[in-house]
Amino acid sequence: MMARRPGAEEERPWKLAEHARLGKGKVVGVVVLDGWGEAPPDPFNCIHVADTPTLDALKKGAPERWRLIKAHGKAVGLPTDDDMGNSEVGHNALGAGQIYAQGAKLVDLALASGKIYEGEGFKYIQQSFETGTLHLIGLLSDGGVHSRIDQLQLLLKGASEHGAKRIRVHILTDGRDVLDGSSVTFVETLENDLAKLRDKGVDARIASGGGRMYVTMDRYENDWQVVKRGWDAQVLGEAPHKFPNGHEAVKRLRDDPKANDQYLPPFVVVDESGNPVGPIVDGDAVVTFNFRADRMVMLAKALEYEDFDKFDRVRFPKVRYAGMLQYDGELKLPSHYLVAPPEIERTSGEYLAHNGVRIYACSETVKFGHVTFFWNGNRSGCFNPNLEKYEEIPSDTGIAFNEQPRMKAVEVAEKARGAILSGKFDQVRVNIPNGDMVGHTGDLEATIVGCKAADEAVKIILDAIEQVGGIFVVTADHGNAEDMVKRDKSGKPIRDKDGNVQPLTSHTLNPVPIAIGGPGLAPGAGFRKDLPDAGLANVAATLINLHGFEAPRHYEPTLIQVSGASLLNPSSAPPLPFL
Repeated sequence: MMARRPGAEEERPWKLAEHARLGKGKVVGVVVLDGWGEAPPDPFNCIHVADTPTLDALKKGAPERWRLIKAHGKAVGLPTDDDMGNSEVGHNALGAGQIYAQGAKLVDLALASGKIYEGEGFKYIQQSFETGTLHLIGLLSDGGVHSRIDQLQLLLKGASEHGAKRIRVHILTDGRDVLDGSSVTFVETLENDLAKLRDKGVDARIASGGGRMYVTMDRYENDWQVVKRGWDAQVLGEAPHKFPNGHEAVKRLRDDPKANDQYLPPFVVVDESGNPVGPIVDGDAVVTFNFRADRMVMLAKALEYEDFDKFDRVRFPKVRYAGMLQYDGELKLPSHYLVAPPEIERTSGEYLAHNGVRIYACSETVKFGHVTFFWNGNRSGCFNPNLEKYEEIPSDTGIAFNEQPRMKAVEVAEKARGAILSGKFDQVRVNIPNGDMVGHTGDLEATIVGCKAADEAVKIILDAIEQVGGIFVVTADHGNAEDMVKRDKSGKPIRDKDGNVQPLTSHTLNPVPIAIGGPGLAPGAGFRKDLPDAGLANVAATLINLHGFEAPRHYEPTLIQVSGASLLNPSSAPPLPFL
């Protein structure tokens, strides 16, 4: 994992050396297939089942130009190899070319060292502890994608030891990154911890809750009503369901045969008089304890922005608010945070902009931020607006992804084709979301349709690259659609009492493919064989090479090598150098 040295950034030049074997001037098309891992073929591998002739041809056609890379765990900066990758850390690694401590790892380090309680963010919220309530809002889960319950437990303990006298937890149930139904166990665990705090004189209770996809955790301003439902429960103390405690709330709401942890309706906990036990009011402190950014940004705006018009907040309490991390570095949102974010600097996009490479990036709304903001090291906007163009295709709204599984894959591909054929760009970069977004629904048939649409989109882009004599790189950010069933320890599908398989809606630990090709790719170019443990962070150096430049020396090594004579000066070519 990358270690930073004071002053090191200033010593590194922005100008990249030209590559001795690879020329400039070829359009490079970059396709990130979201949620597209590699797994053995079986009926629950939707990528295998789907009709995907374009991607099948890449895998079978040129073995030296197709391989697998790691997209989870330590390869993307997460604490252990048991941690699933996600789109945010995946795109960070793809764009950064370096491995940074990410999300959960950053929080783990801060909690383990106790530095979280010494930072500006904690000292800021601590000012409310004497007379106000500390509210903790986030996903109650051990999935490790957005949050972890053990971090919440440590934060509860640490906050109470540092002066918090009244604590209210506003839970969001998962069922997406963990098994559906596990919410009951998580709430039981939390209620036991809060009871122990009460035994020590701390007034600690669950105050409200709801399912993550229906309450609070929307992203990219797709549906502000999701955030409003959470606001009404958390701030106003208003919800359609009222219960005496959080455990009873989740158990009762799950009695509905159609109940799903992801979509539990909002509820509030009330006292004997029917009054909510924990609405957020003036003078309180609020912490959103998710470490992943995308599904906290909208709530952060509602909590922080005085000039806010996305929904009627009714009340805008004057609180001290901090995120677990800063969720948007460009917007400085939130302005206070408990754990400093990784300083992702000198990303491949910034290097290429400094070297005159013209870039077009596009996806639909649900993944637009990944191919721009996260790719660029958690930075909004362009590095050089004169060289870059970012284009967002609006995602479908008000309809589940499995009801419209083709999503906007073809529309994104058509935009990419236009950018490639225009001659205005040197790199055309897209994210095709179907494998991930439809995969998360657990609907196998819909995911198969979505995978077919993704394959059609890739063909459109590769055909355009062929037409202009360019180069393509097709890869993914993490697994999902390749394994859509819950399995027992032996790997066999888990079935319910009626014999139906239980769908898997989470990401996976599987590696992802990467393929290179196109008429502009140097003869003899192929993947190195000495990097068996390569991951997403190795892709950035590879792309820089394909643009005709040597990659920065501090980057993870390139995946490719060229055999044979130099393309630029055959007489001076050294034998088989790595790029």
